[in-house]
Amino acid sequence: MEKEKIIISDGTLIPGKGKNEIFSAWRISFFGACGLLIFLVIYSPDPYRDIIKFLPDGILKTFQVTVFSIMLALVIGLFAGLGRVSRVRFINRIATVYVEVVRGIPLLVQIFYIYYALGRIIKIPDITSAVIAMAVCYGAYLGEIIRAGIQAVPKGQTEAALALGFSRSKAMRYIILPQTIRIVLPPIGNEFIALLKDSSLVSIIAVSDLLRRGREYASRSFEYFETFTVVALVYLILTLFFSLLVGMMEDRLNRNVK
Repeated sequence: MEKEKIIISDGTLIPGKGKNEIFSAWRISFFGACGLLIFLVIYSPDPYRDIIKFLPDGILKTFQVTVFSIMLALVIGLFAGLGRVSRVRFINRIATVYVEVVRGIPLLVQIFYIYYALGRIIKIPDITSAVIAMAVCYGAYLGEIIRAGIQAVPKGQTEAALALGFSRSKAMRYIILPQTIRIVLPPIGNEFIALLKDSSLVSIIAVSDLLRRGREYASRSFEYFETFTVVALVYLILTLFFSLLVGMMEDRLNRNVK
């Protein structure tokens, strides 16, 4: 019996499996971006080399925000996903309302709300505000992914566990969730990539991420075209690199299943 597949609308550019595509979309995009960045540095060291030297701490901050956000979002998403499949109506309703409300509000608005609106009640550091806002937002999407992953496990697994004397909570913990993890890892990887790109929004609240550092350099040197060209290329290289890792992970999982 085939398992239900989770459909991801925002796919990643990954080389075709087993096709050895020399000029695949991923290779053209990734190596083209790397080559263009190297060419710019060699052809015009001033300002491109200076821009690249100015960005590393911003790249590190981007990774910090992304990693902390996805970790917290996974915890929130796990509870939201379990709540969405809960038979307790109150828990199910709370989880559903959370998912619907959060997904209906743009991430940028959520960042503003936590940093500025709630900031009038309790002062939250900028990076903490960014992590909380992004985790709350992506927790709703991860909750739906986990819900879909749980429901993708055949119901016969739960019925067999109950017949063997497992309680529903133990069946979920020891039988369903381990299989769910295997199903949801690829889409979670895609959400990590999406979160990495959306982390650029935190620059609006003075978090010194990659985009913020680029804006600082551009406002100081007035070389906006050169600066944002480099920023865009760095984001592209990072997202394509992690897209490849997600594709490799998905391929390995598929081989293990077979």
